[in-house]
Amino acid sequence: MSKIDNASGTRTTWQNAPTKFVGVDGVPFAYRELGPTGGVPVVFLHHLTAVLDDWDPRVIDGVAQGHHVIAFDNRGVGATGGSVPTRIEQMGADAVAFIRALGYEKVDVFGFSLGGGVAQMVALQAPDLVRKLVLTGTGPRGGGGIDKMGPIVGLAYLKAALARKDPRHFLFFPRTADGKKAANDYFLRLAERKTDRDQPISLQARVAQLRATVAGGKAVPDDLSLIAHPTFVANGDHDIMVASEHSADLARRLPNSQLTIYPDSGHGGVFQYYRDFVPALVSFLDE
Repeated sequence: MSKIDNASGTRTTWQNAPTKFVGVDGVPFAYRELGPTGGVPVVFLHHLTAVLDDWDPRVIDGVAQGHHVIAFDNRGVGATGGSVPTRIEQMGADAVAFIRALGYEKVDVFGFSLGGGVAQMVALQAPDLVRKLVLTGTGPRGGGGIDKMGPIVGLAYLKAALARKDPRHFLFFPRTADGKKAANDYFLRLAERKTDRDQPISLQARVAQLRATVAGGKAVPDDLSLIAHPTFVANGDHDIMVASEHSADLARRLPNSQLTIYPDSGHGGVFQYYRDFVPALVSFLDE
């Protein structure tokens, strides 16, 4: 069941979950939470240039039906203070510090895209903090083609400017009839929240995140055999940002993983197929 606000009698969903702040070494970190408390929370780590309002409400609300969900802006992102670091390792350390600042000793971690790379850092840096991992639209550090993100993103921004659309129309979804419809539906869902919206991503954050992503693509691969946590890996079969084979490689290198590749979809495959993905994710978390 979703949490009921006793003061107003309204059901808390991603559309109305209040933005809260917690201090992490003197820096205010913005976050939202919903769903039943008392179990192991699911902490969401979002994608390149994303803020809280960029999470798909159908995914958040679907998981929050039976799980305590926490989504936050990492250092320098959205309403969180400080500056975004240019190394994924530091992003992971900041995520660990945020989770511990909330007082949790065990969490499930959901990472999408860049957030999936950060989630891997969390599992490597603080293995005792993690129960299960969900890695979507992402690959392993040192994954080769990931370091070509700059030109891919630049071309998408050019196409978006010419079409007067959000770049994610071109980055997350295939330019097929079904893909275009999925993109339009996704952006309608993102617009459902009307008040208490997050601050937009800053230029500093965009540049730093892109540098961290490129550096991660060129880095020495991590020993992923050290991540023994149960892990659910998912992607679309035509991801132009993180090639789908990188997700397959990630799953092969994780000793306790399962892989789902959604057909006729791209980087945002888990959003295009949220009706299939959310029940599979909940089942994985409940196993």
